[in-house]
Amino acid sequence: MMEKVSCEQLPQLFEGVAAMFAEKKEELCEMDARMGDGDLGLTMDKGYGALPELIRQNTEAGDIGKTLMKAGMKMASVVPSTMGTLMSSGVMEGGKALKGKSEMGPQELAQYLTAFAAGIQKRGKCQLGERTILDAVDAGAKKAAEAAGAGKDMAGVIEAACEGAAEGVEATKQMTPKYGKAAVFAAKAIGTPDQGATAGMYMIQGLKRSICG
Repeated sequence: MMEKVSCEQLPQLFEGVAAMFAEKKEELCEMDARMGDGDLGLTMDKGYGALPELIRQNTEAGDIGKTLMKAGMKMASVVPSTMGTLMSSGVMEGGKALKGKSEMGPQELAQYLTAFAAGIQKRGKCQLGERTILDAVDAGAKKAAEAAGAGKDMAGVIEAACEGAAEGVEATKQMTPKYGKAAVFAAKAIGTPDQGATAGMYMIQGLKRSICG
């Protein structure tokens, strides 16, 4: 159980996300093949698989935020696709919010998720309710912020984030896609969860895996 995450423990925090996407790679590719290019699982696996090592290589001693900003920038070149760009923008924006922090506690975890969602929104120019990864990550971040505000510990904050993200994924079943190839299959989308939102939920579940052990 991680009560707080130091700069040295940061790679470990993202190891859970890397493991999660290694497991979910096929499932996400299959979901994506129905509505998109079919490479979503590969992108998430490659990007998050590389992130722990990128964090190690770019550690700014005692500064979690700067470390994440640098690692996020490097992550962008590992996965130069639309989703890869959104993910790395989220990591960089999350890092910006934690600049100068030497450790991540419950408040910082909520701040990271909130800024991550803002980074996706800014880079992707997407809005809530448009059936994207934002719908899951934003819902997770809001629940995380509530939990942190109520004085919950790391486990409480990430559990709340998982709950919110799952609700966000569920909500995408009723949304019509506006972007990419999914927009072409709009009618087919109703009743099916968005694959990007599902990936966002798995990212948050991966963090939970590391935090709760």
